[in-house]
Amino acid sequence: MTKKIDAILYPVTDIAAAKDQFTALLGVEPAVDQPYYVHFETPDGIAVGLVPNGQQRGMIGGTVFWTVDDINAEVKSLVEAGGTVTEDAHDVGGGKLVAIVKDPQGNVIGLAQS
Repeated sequence: MTKKIDAILYPVTDIAAAKDQFTALLGVEPAVDQPYYVHFETPDGIAVGLVPNGQQRGMIGGTVFWTVDDINAEVKSLVEAGGTVTEDAHDVGGGKLVAIVKDPQGNVIGLAQS
């Protein structure tokens, strides 16, 4: 069962410039500021992340990651509905799993399981 939007991630090629843009846009400083990932928490609780070289992970633009209870079952369901896995489920730290599936129309669907 899909619960909510977990995060919106943007692929970037210049993390410093993107960080400046999103700091100005969101009006908050990053909660996580690392060379491999910059993470913002907006005042209304939406997580926004900047991913260097995200294009290489199959992200073609801003990608919404949906919270799911069972990421492997959800990936299987999306593949059975015609999707293609562009990033297998894997741990990104702290036991959080993420995966990326492209639907038949080319849209990118991010999945997250905590």
